[in-house]
Amino acid sequence: MTSSPRHLAQQADAASRSGSISHSRVPLTEALLLLALIALNLRPFLTSVGPVLELLRADTGLGYRAASVLTALPFVLMGVLAFAGARLAGGIGERRTIAVALLLLAAGCAARWWVQGGSGLIASAGLAGAGVAAIQALMPGVAKRLLPQHVGLAMGVYSAALVGGGALGAMGSPWLAQQGGWRLALAAWLLPALLALLLWLHRAEQAPQQHNYWQGSLLPFARNRRAWLLALYFGFTNSGYSSLVAWLPSFYREAGLPTQTAANLLAVLAVLQALAALAFPLLSRRHGDHRYWLWLALACQAAGLAGLAWAPLAAPWCWVMLAGVGLGGFFSLCLLLVLEHLPDAGSAGRLAAFVQGCGFLLTAAGPWLMGWWKERGGQFSGGWQWQLGIVLAMLLLTARFSPASYPRAMRGL
Repeated sequence: MTSSPRHLAQQADAASRSGSISHSRVPLTEALLLLALIALNLRPFLTSVGPVLELLRADTGLGYRAASVLTALPFVLMGVLAFAGARLAGGIGERRTIAVALLLLAAGCAARWWVQGGSGLIASAGLAGAGVAAIQALMPGVAKRLLPQHVGLAMGVYSAALVGGGALGAMGSPWLAQQGGWRLALAAWLLPALLALLLWLHRAEQAPQQHNYWQGSLLPFARNRRAWLLALYFGFTNSGYSSLVAWLPSFYREAGLPTQTAANLLAVLAVLQALAALAFPLLSRRHGDHRYWLWLALACQAAGLAGLAWAPLAAPWCWVMLAGVGLGGFFSLCLLLVLEHLPDAGSAGRLAAFVQGCGFLLTAAGPWLMGWWKERGGQFSGGWQWQLGIVLAMLLLTARFSPASYPRAMRGL
């Protein structure tokens, strides 16, 4: 008889208590704080660009397509290097991998103070994006290992902090630009990255030695149909996020809104994302079936994108808030959905790395395609319509992810 997801989870919990799954005995508050502090650093280097993009373009001469690379390239690296991050963790360990990744992120932010021209800025985006790629590949597995009994709460806090960091980047960038120009607005995020590095190293020094569960291969997931469906689901839907981060301020400045107002819209998007990313996993755990809340999140995205496409000035704050709720709720629920497909932290973490690795390659296409479309004389509204079509397709795909299907879909893994 096929085991239910709840029965599998109970088996995994029993295994963890017996020692077959190794995890740290970390207090709940301490573990959540650690996840939040690292996650806060994963988006400011992206969201700080949009509010100062026109200043940056005027100073460096970047075109629309080249400017879109500042957002698209990190997402490409989040995809490609997710596999490398998991492999590196299997070789040198989780602690060292995350420490090196935080150092790369800090270095990428610092480089933006000195670089000259568009190529240097793109290289700095690549350096920071490489660090974020490795961290993001590992953190869902880290969350499940640290808090096996509170995975929903852990992913909610992690996702909320991640997109909350995006809000900090969007809100802080215009103010920093007023104090010291666009270079300061982009380079200042070096400081919280260094703080996260110091805290991680301090925590790693205190933690007991753990089994390296990243030594398993990601190759089996490439032969699994459900793993590919989850990757497509994650990647296509999050392309709306990458497109909004890259182009929302420019879109509303072109529509006639002041620069600060356009930047505030991006900040509001990120704040609503953070709130929804925390709330949706906590609300959905009462039902056990995340599809109902995923449908709600996708419906909110669809409403927000439709408003941006056909009536952007009628209620800009409303459209952005709806999109933010939908994007934030989807991000955390989708990661939780992935983790719950497999009961043990090692296998679930590797599945999450595979899903993010493939998914972020699709996510990266969003801002680049919109930049290409805009440079060819198209309107931003066409890009929002295209994103709306993707969300409607993902609404249909959601029906495939019934909890009863997890054991069958993951058989052999």
